Amino acid sequence: MKDFICDLPIIGDFMEHRPKVAVVRLSGVISDNGTRKGGISYERYAEAIEDAFALRDVREVALVINSPGGAPAQCSLLSGVIRHCAAEKKVPVSAFVEDVAASGGYWLACAADKIFVQASSIVGSIGVIAAGFGFEDFIKRHDIKRRLYTSGKDKSLLDPFSPEKKADVERLKAIQAEIHAQFIAWVQERRGNRLKGKDSELFEGAIWTGSTAVGMGVADGIGDLRGVYRDKYGEKVRFINFGPEKPLYQALMGVKARGGAVGEAIGTIEERAFWQRFGL
Repeated sequence: MKDFICDLPIIGDFMEHRPKVAVVRLSGVISDNGTRKGGISYERYAEAIEDAFALRDVREVALVINSPGGAPAQCSLLSGVIRHCAAEKKVPVSAFVEDVAASGGYWLACAADKIFVQASSIVGSIGVIAAGFGFEDFIKRHDIKRRLYTSGKDKSLLDPFSPEKKADVERLKAIQAEIHAQFIAWVQERRGNRLKGKDSELFEGAIWTGSTAVGMGVADGIGDLRGVYRDKYGEKVRFINFGPEKPLYQALMGVKARGGAVGEAIGTIEERAFWQRFGL
């Protein structure tokens, strides 16, 4: 009779007290434009993260990460809410890397207490990158006149339609160096004495396979979400997913407004550029 009752979905869960793991999937480019499909942003994910930690009797929170990186400020905001909730609720956090946790993706992974990877995952890229185009020759060739009016000598920093200025490049590199230092400090804070190797090996933007990352202390082990937690809590462990809700109009209609089509297309191109840096 007890076995029959325990097989009932609600009563069985109550009687058996099955271990619960809250799962938050962070997949895509990290950007303040993350409201588009597949993107990651603080605005889109903060509530889902808080809900995951607030789950009654949750044993752990798992972050499933598949991201080539993105905006540093968004990474900092998301990592902040993860660490705040973990400390407040006293719930451990583990990150599980699928294809990629590079640059900002690895920043997010470091918010976890432990990082698990696949042997062939791409991990690392602890650095800062900026890219752009110069169109000054193009507009000159096509006799296009550029008119630019500013108040403030640095307002037109790295304008793509003007010749590159040495002072602009130096200014950009100074900003990059500051953000890079923040990234390094975060990794050192979170990974501590688990890191192995010289700073020149760890913090110059290199990427590694998952198996190499484990050897360098950048990750803790090879493993997947279900395997790790079933080994730890048994076969009856429950995985409860948390994620951002779709806007009501998308949920009801399943379509995008025509006005958003161009923005979506541009976003897709930008996202592909991030992934292609890692051959994906």
